[in-house]
Amino acid sequence: MNPRPRRLKLLRFLPNGWLATSGPAQGGRTLYLTFDDGPHPEFTPELLDLLAEHDAKASFFLIGREAERHSTLARRIAAEGHTLGNHSYSHPVFDSLTLAQQLEEIDRTERVLHGIDGRALHAFRPPRGVLTLPMLAKLASRRHRIDYWSYDSLDYSRRPVPELLETIQQHPLRTGDIVLMHDDSAHSLALLRELIPAWKAQGFMLRALPHLH
Repeated sequence: MNPRPRRLKLLRFLPNGWLATSGPAQGGRTLYLTFDDGPHPEFTPELLDLLAEHDAKASFFLIGREAERHSTLARRIAAEGHTLGNHSYSHPVFDSLTLAQQLEEIDRTERVLHGIDGRALHAFRPPRGVLTLPMLAKLASRRHRIDYWSYDSLDYSRRPVPELLETIQQHPLRTGDIVLMHDDSAHSLALLRELIPAWKAQGFMLRALPHLH
């Protein structure tokens, strides 16, 4: 399995203000870890501890419903210097919804996230990466950026961790990569306990994607 999405070549033709497939150049070698589907009361705290241990920052694309259920944990994510992102309210099959229903999923989550970090707008990542032209156009008109990814850790596949590590070693990351991971299982933790020290040894810094202004 190739960690780089096939559609990436097409997505890179979209204006960066519409959809981001790589993080900003900040000098040096930088990776942007991102985590979908949280916050999770069992796994997210351990992940935050691991990131703090390595002075690493990341971006968490939260499901609005889960952020409501675990608001204290969501506040901890923001308080520790990580970026909050919008991953819809209930993680539905997005292309089965009307545009109005998609926007309600996004807007409802915005209200939840605003109550957590006080920010008016958060970058959006659609569930399962589903993109539709009407949604892209509508969010672009709102200046509401979509943060995609350029590198898929495949952690959700539940393949054995050594096998995933071997795949990642065969397809090395590049500076500016946005790395897709999830904080709703132990797989990301097991991977990152191996990967973060290796990345640091290669000179990579781990940073959060920028907030929307």
